Amino acid sequence: ARTDPPAPAPGAAGRAAGAAPAVGQTAGMTSERMRVSWLTRNVVVLSVVSLMQDAASELLYPILPIFLTGTLGAPAAVVGLVEGVAEGAASLTKLAAGGLVRHYPRRRLVGVGYGLAALGKLLVALAPAWPLVASGRAVDRLGKGLRGAPRDAMLVDGVPVNQRGRVFGVHRTADTTGAVIGPLLGLAAYHGFAGRIRPVLAVAVVPAVLSVLLVALARDERRPRPEPGPTRPLAVLRSVLHPPAGLGRPYWRVVALVTGFALVNFPDALVLLRLGQIGFALPAVVLAYVLYNAVYALASLPAGAFADRFGPAPVFAAGVLFFALGYLGLAVTSDHTAAWVLMAVYGLYAGCTDGVGKAWASRLLGEASQSAGQGFLQGLAGLATLAAGIWAGVAWDAGGGHGRWPLAVSGAVALLLAAVVLAAHRADAGRRRQGSAAAAGVTPPP
Repeated sequence: ARTDPPAPAPGAAGRAAGAAPAVGQTAGMTSERMRVSWLTRNVVVLSVVSLMQDAASELLYPILPIFLTGTLGAPAAVVGLVEGVAEGAASLTKLAAGGLVRHYPRRRLVGVGYGLAALGKLLVALAPAWPLVASGRAVDRLGKGLRGAPRDAMLVDGVPVNQRGRVFGVHRTADTTGAVIGPLLGLAAYHGFAGRIRPVLAVAVVPAVLSVLLVALARDERRPRPEPGPTRPLAVLRSVLHPPAGLGRPYWRVVALVTGFALVNFPDALVLLRLGQIGFALPAVVLAYVLYNAVYALASLPAGAFADRFGPAPVFAAGVLFFALGYLGLAVTSDHTAAWVLMAVYGLYAGCTDGVGKAWASRLLGEASQSAGQGFLQGLAGLATLAAGIWAGVAWDAGGGHGRWPLAVSGAVALLLAAVVLAAHRADAGRRRQGSAAAAGVTPPP
């Protein structure tokens, strides 16, 4: 018996007969696909994971300087030392994390990294003296260093190069939204526990543990099984710390720029200490930090979109300029209203540099070198931040200035750096125009 094919669904006959969608409809469908192609499962899952972890981190971060200097009786220099040690630990791990991807699955490294961060927060909550706080912060930042490069590589899996600014913008927005939620939660806990800081630190462990559990929902694209690596400890260390070949001069220029900037970009704990020294009470310090993070979150996605459209260099330079304005302003003012405005300006700096810097490096890296390249960028920048935390902490109270001199020096250097980046960008744009004109046989305008 003959079996007839099923009848076409309504509206399918025209397509079966060869009718093509209208041109406008095709363009609209393509535009829609372009709009959503970068919003992958990993972008969503890892953004939520970062939101939870940053809520935990930033719950304790703004009160940590007061905990160290007030509850534990440590001097101001210890604040810079603790954060410098933490950033140094993170930096060494970031340098190794990209190489570790050659030996271990990326999702496993990300999960262990978030687990170490949760353990570090528990150590800080239990610390009877500042050395254990330093140890807890080091463990926390070891986790940050371990997870950063493999997570950033997973974020851009399957994402076109010209849309990665949006990816890192969304991720930074989610991460920094957690940085808004965390201090507000901490402030509520501070009042709930009648001004006792130690129980507030314990609350931070809860969202940190939740973020570890959520990592299981991320998807690690299948990759060839890694070849067995060296087994001797020194050989393993050389293997994971050695950058992959062929990263290219443009990538290393970005690394030099970001690392040089980090040498004057000391930890935010000292900025918050400055607010306390000009008369901000603890709740006001926390709320000022919330304002900084709220502006940071709101600026991150537009900054990423601008970087995709106009290139990362001018957006990054604008961020460095905002940084300079924030630091120079905080160096000279003791007015609380001005300080609130300057913290908002400081938030614009972070929104224009953090995700944009990562997207800038990602554009210059091949798929196989994403983890290692991001690890070297973030690791070297973190080591520079370690140096910045140490020199700024030591110089903080020089001449009774309560941080005026470190803030002024960093702000002035950042102004010069922003001018250099913009000048280099204009020179590169001019060379590209000349090259395009020469290829077309046209004499470019002066």
